[in-house]
Amino acid sequence: MSDRTKTNPTAISAEEQAEIEAGEAARLAADDWSGAVAPGKANDFGRAFGRLLGMLKPHALAFTIASVLGALGVVITVFAPKVLAEATNLIFEGAASAGLVSAGFPPGTSQEQVVEALRAAGQTDFADIIAAMGDFEVGAGIDFTALSQVLILVLLMYFAASVLGWLQGYIINVIMVRAMYRLREQVEEKVNRLPLSYFDRVQRGELISRVTNDIDNITQTMQQSLSQALTSVLTVVGVLALMFSISWQLSLVALISLPLMAVIFGVIGPKSQKAFGAQWRKVGRLNARVEESFSGHALVKVFGREHASLEAFKAENEELYEASFKAQFLANIMMPAMMFIGNLTYVGIAVFGGLMVATGQLRLGDVQAFIQYSQMFTQPLSQLGGMAAVVQSGTASAERVFELLDEDEQEPDAADAPAPVDGDGTIEFDHVAFSYHPDRPLIRDLSFRVTPGQTVAIVGPTGAGKTTLVNLLQRFYELDGGRILLNGQDIAELTRHDVRARTGMVLQDPWLFAGTIRENIRYGRADATDEEIVAAAKATYVDRFVHSLPDGYDTVLDEDAANVSAGEKQLVTIARAFVSQPSVLILDEATSSVDTRTELLLQQAMNALRQGRTSFVIAHRLSTIRDADLILVMEHGDIVEKGSHDELIAAKGAYYRLYNSQFEQAATDLDAELAEVQGQVETGDADEPEAETEADTAKV
Repeated sequence: MSDRTKTNPTAISAEEQAEIEAGEAARLAADDWSGAVAPGKANDFGRAFGRLLGMLKPHALAFTIASVLGALGVVITVFAPKVLAEATNLIFEGAASAGLVSAGFPPGTSQEQVVEALRAAGQTDFADIIAAMGDFEVGAGIDFTALSQVLILVLLMYFAASVLGWLQGYIINVIMVRAMYRLREQVEEKVNRLPLSYFDRVQRGELISRVTNDIDNITQTMQQSLSQALTSVLTVVGVLALMFSISWQLSLVALISLPLMAVIFGVIGPKSQKAFGAQWRKVGRLNARVEESFSGHALVKVFGREHASLEAFKAENEELYEASFKAQFLANIMMPAMMFIGNLTYVGIAVFGGLMVATGQLRLGDVQAFIQYSQMFTQPLSQLGGMAAVVQSGTASAERVFELLDEDEQEPDAADAPAPVDGDGTIEFDHVAFSYHPDRPLIRDLSFRVTPGQTVAIVGPTGAGKTTLVNLLQRFYELDGGRILLNGQDIAELTRHDVRARTGMVLQDPWLFAGTIRENIRYGRADATDEEIVAAAKATYVDRFVHSLPDGYDTVLDEDAANVSAGEKQLVTIARAFVSQPSVLILDEATSSVDTRTELLLQQAMNALRQGRTSFVIAHRLSTIRDADLILVMEHGDIVEKGSHDELIAAKGAYYRLYNSQFEQAATDLDAELAEVQGQVETGDADEPEAETEADTAKV
C-alpha cells in the first residue's frame, strides 16, 4: 500500500480528478438536464432553500390564493371516491333487494325482517351482509333517481377539482415566471456591477452556466415541485384520514407499503445518483476527446494518428455506454418497483376488503372507495420521493446563483461626481501604487506624464504590469495609492462612464458580434451617421475589402465572424475605435496575431487613428513601436527606463537587452533553418533544394 493510500484512503488520482472536472464541465455546459437530474448538492441546503422560498415573498398573496385553491381541489378530489361509493352501494343493494324476491321474501319486507329470517335459517354470513347495507325494502330495486343524483354530484366534484387545479397551476406558473424574471434581472444587474477582478478569477463557462442552466434548473424545480409538493402533501393527509374513517384494518394493510417504498428509495436512489455522476464524468471525458480530435484534426492527419484516435474514442465511448446503461437502468427500475408494491397493496386490500364485505363489516362501495384511496395514496408518495432529487438539484443551482449575487461589487460612483472638463487628453500618473494581492505588490511608485498627441509605447516581459497599466487608466481597478489625472482631473472622482467614454481601445483578440459590418462599426458610437462610419472605414482601410463582400457594409457577420479574415476583423475593430472619437487611444497587442503584410496595413490604420490623440501602445514586437514618442520599459511593475527608441538603444539598458534578444533569436532561428536546408541539399534529401535555398537566403 502506498503512503498516499495510508494517509488518505479517499484520495484520488490526478486522472480521476481531471475526469471529475471534465464531467462537471459537461454538466454545466449541457443545454438540457431533463434526461437526468443534474448531479450536485448544496453546501448549505437549509439556507439556500429558505432563500429560494424567500423569492416568493413579493407574491405571498397570490401564493396563498393558489394554496387555498389547491387545498379545496384536493378536498373535493379526496371526497369524490367516498361519494362515488354511494352509487356502487345503490346499485348493489338495489339489485340485492330485487333478488330477495326470488329467494322467497315478499315485496315490502323490511331489512330488519330479512336479517332476522336469515339468522333464524342459520345463514349468518348472508344476514351480516344484508345488515351492513343501507335501509331498503325487498323488491324496491335500483333507485335510479338517487343514482343519477349521486353520479351528477361526482361529475360536478371532479369538474370543480379540475378547474381549481387549473387555476392553482396557472397562478403558480405566473408566480414562477415573474420570480424567475426578477431573478434574471438581478443577475444581469449584478454582472454589470461586478469588478473586473471577478471575471479574472471566474471562468467564462462557469459564469454562463450560472446565468443560464442554473436559472433554468431553478425554474423547472420550482414549477414542478411547488404545486406538486403542496397537492401531494394535502392528498396524502386527506386520503389517510378518509382511509382510517372507512376501516383502520385496511389502512394498516395499505401502510405496509411505506417501509417497502423507503427501502427502494434508500437503496436505489443513492446508487442512481452516483451512477448519473459517473455518466456525466464519462460524458466530460468523451467531449474532451472529441474536442481535442476536432481542434487538432490536421495534426492527427499529419502524424497518422487516426487509428489511435479512433481506438481511444471507441474505448471511452464504450465506458460511456456502460455508465449510461447503468444509470438509466437504475433510474427506470424505480417506477416498476413502485408499481409492484402498489399492486401488492391492491391485492391485499382486495382480499381483506372482500372478506370484510362477506362478513358484513363493510359495504361494497366502501371497499371500492378504499381501493381508489390506496392508489391515490401511493401516487403522491412516489411524486414526493422523486421530487427530493429534483429539489436537491434545484437548491444546488440556487446556491450557485446566490453566490454570484453575493459577490463583492465595485464601489459605486459618487453621487456628486464632477462633470468631466473638455481637454486635450493630457494624462498624468502621479506616484501610482497597485497590487492584485496585498502581499504581492505589482506597481509600487509609478509616475509619468503624457502630453496630447504623443504616442506612448509600453514594453516589458510578461507579468511586468503593461496591461495592468491600461486597466488602471480605464478604472477597471481602483488604485492602492497615488492618482491618475485626465485633463487635470483625478479619474477616481469622475464616474466610470465619463472616464471610459473618452477612451478607445483595440484589443489583441478582435471581438465582433453577430450583425452587419455597419452595426459593428457603429457600436463605437451609437449616434454615428452613415457618412461618419464610411469615413472611419476609409481612414482605417476597411473600405478596401468591404466592397468585395456581397452586401458591402450590410454584410452580416456570423457569430464568430468567420466570413472575414483575422486581419479584416481587426481592421473593423480599429474603425470602431476611430468612430468613437476618443481623446485617449489604447492599443493592446493589436497586431500580434496577424501576418507581416496585414500588420503593415494595420499599422497604417492605427497611425491614422492616433493622429491628434494621446495613444498608449502595448507591444511585444519592438519593431512596431520604433516611431513612438515615448517608450516606457516596465519590469516588476516599475518603469526602469523611458525615452525614445534611439535614446534607449544608446543607453544600452533593459530596452537594449530586450530589443537585441528578440532580433538575435530571430537571426539564430533563420541561421539554423538555412543550415538545415543546406544540409539537405548536400545529402540529396531535399525536394527542389535550390529553390528552397534561394528562398531562405533571400529571407536572411
